[in-house]
Amino acid sequence: MSARPEQRKDAVDAIIDQWAAVRPDLDTTAMEVFGRIFRLSRAMGDRMEKAYAPFGISRGEFDVLATLRRTGAPYTLSPRQLSATLMLTTGGMTGRLDKLERAGLLRRSPDPHDRRGLQVTLTDKGLRLIDEAVVAGLAVQTEALSTLDDEQTGQLADLLRELLTGTQGSPQ
Repeated sequence: MSARPEQRKDAVDAIIDQWAAVRPDLDTTAMEVFGRIFRLSRAMGDRMEKAYAPFGISRGEFDVLATLRRTGAPYTLSPRQLSATLMLTTGGMTGRLDKLERAGLLRRSPDPHDRRGLQVTLTDKGLRLIDEAVVAGLAVQTEALSTLDDEQTGQLADLLRELLTGTQGSPQ
């Protein structure tokens, strides 16, 4: 599956060429796909960190605020629900919540339905910030996709969905 003559070569092509020279018996198709996915993820992760930095948040903190925002008004979840959605340990979640609460972006309060539980709610300040940060993040992602046309973007989204559901099972 190496690059066709009209395609630009990338770092993964160089790795595949090296493997072909020393182990021509290997089928490196999977390496071509996942090597690019891993490199793309790392590159986009770095870009997203830079997009969120002006808002004083990291990608992980963005994820917490965005999860609360996506739930709709009153933008409230339990720490357990947040941890499950973000696939974080409760310890990892506590650190993020502490920082975001200190910044005035969310508040924790007792759960009126469970005396032992807490609720995490987006503040007005947090709502304004996440609404701006999501626009900034989408601009970075849209710019990265600008090398593809609409049809290619749709095909890529469909293919990645198939690959993801095939490796994870049911949707999260």
